[in-house]
Amino acid sequence: MARLALALWIAWAVIVWNVVFDQVIVLAGREYIQAALAAGAGPFANMDDWMRPAATRGAWLASGAAGAILLTGVSLCALRRTR
Repeated sequence: MARLALALWIAWAVIVWNVVFDQVIVLAGREYIQAALAAGAGPFANMDDWMRPAATRGAWLASGAAGAILLTGVSLCALRRTR
């Protein structure tokens, strides 16, 4: 039963990592589109200038969220085994 619980905590952490990373990327894409529309016919901003920092920020945020979930899950599973 403890292995199943640990596997579920790991699965949850992986899912949260993907959701958080995707959300940050989507929001950066929307902000870029708004900036491009605001520029009108003028020179558009370079997409890399928007998306590269978003990818870095998304990876850090997603890793932090997933790490917190893993830390909680492993700690709770370890506590459960000691009982």
